[in-house]
Amino acid sequence: MLGMDLMSQYPPKSSRPEAWRVLGLSRNMAPGTQLVHGERQSMQRVLVTGAAGGIGTYLRRLLKPVYSGLVISDMKQPADLESDEKFIKADLTKPAEIEKACEGIEGIVHLGGFSVEGPWETILNANIIGCYNLFEAARKAGVKRIIFASSNHAVGFYPRTTTIPTEVIPRPDSRYGLSKVFGEGLGALYAYKHGIGVTSLRIGNVNDEPIDVRRLSIWLKPEDLVKLIRIGLERPGLVYEVMYGVSDNARSWYDNSHAAELGYKPEGRSKDYEAAAFAAQAKLPKDEAGDFYQGGTFCSSEYSADFATMKSKS
Repeated sequence: MLGMDLMSQYPPKSSRPEAWRVLGLSRNMAPGTQLVHGERQSMQRVLVTGAAGGIGTYLRRLLKPVYSGLVISDMKQPADLESDEKFIKADLTKPAEIEKACEGIEGIVHLGGFSVEGPWETILNANIIGCYNLFEAARKAGVKRIIFASSNHAVGFYPRTTTIPTEVIPRPDSRYGLSKVFGEGLGALYAYKHGIGVTSLRIGNVNDEPIDVRRLSIWLKPEDLVKLIRIGLERPGLVYEVMYGVSDNARSWYDNSHAAELGYKPEGRSKDYEAAAFAAQAKLPKDEAGDFYQGGTFCSSEYSADFATMKSKS
């Protein structure tokens, strides 16, 4: 099970230092700087793939002041590309293009791929072959850290009545979710076989606010995503970690205590948006399987099992 053996490496809460110390940072350090063996080392050349997408658009703005050498990449140039942004066009299914994008890069935030459910050929090429191409290009380029954008859909077939830690057995709810399980396994392989520090973030829903009841449990404020990314890119000694990409949600289905051990202190609270989320939910149709499982409509789409039987076994 991914990440299970790593949990024993960290001290009990009573002996934990402040978050900035856990990250190997000094209060006076410049952004992107980490301490390794007591010496300052700076990571500035960071590549964000899938930068033209929704999450990538947030990160282009939020990571720019943190990493001075930020490079963004996608199959197409963002329509709102600014003059001070460095963009490299690259198709994940074309190894030569992604290898060029990785040249001189120290850390990668891998968002690229097909971000929703799709036909098998689409998922295979964008999210499985493309993900392999990215990790292999990173290895060849000597990249030090990779953040893999996994998803809550890697574990979507757990009931909403269940709180799950990061080391649960995967229960993907779709071909898309299955591709994220593959990406997590690929990250572990490249961490332990090739020494790249890899963090898999099982991202919930990145938005300015949660827009329905399900998202009250999985919401991730964009600024909190940056905090998780910085842990993955900057924490000294990191080998392979899995964290849930969610904010401080009272209704969360995830035990994200390991992220807290690594220094994560989210600021977003979905509880502040409950009234609007419940009002929006009232306008949505009922979905027997989707409303029962954490993955929502990803679970109910193409669903052909006997729901009553499966519910009793969940």
